[in-house]
Amino acid sequence: MSIPISPIAAPASVQSIARTIQLPGGQSAPGEFRGVLEGAINSVEQKGNLAAQSVERFLSGEGEELHTAMMATQRADLAFELGLQVRNKVVQAYQQIMQMQM
Repeated sequence: MSIPISPIAAPASVQSIARTIQLPGGQSAPGEFRGVLEGAINSVEQKGNLAAQSVERFLSGEGEELHTAMMATQRADLAFELGLQVRNKVVQAYQQIMQMQM
């Protein structure tokens, strides 16, 4: 009994990162890092805004469930922590590059 072997495909997360790197309009510009950075910051900010709105709806009694508000808050917190850790690694790498002897 033979089992067919399917081809290896890139995971969905890699494909979503590749789409994030492309600038609007399909342009390839030297500021691609800037576009990725802005996209990441906007994503973290959006998650924070969604969490704040969810908490507001819960507190005002608009039918928002407690667990939904808590999950939105946790997502925003995790996104912020991830962004903070990435920033720390980038700053650390920059500092190491600046200390290199030429």
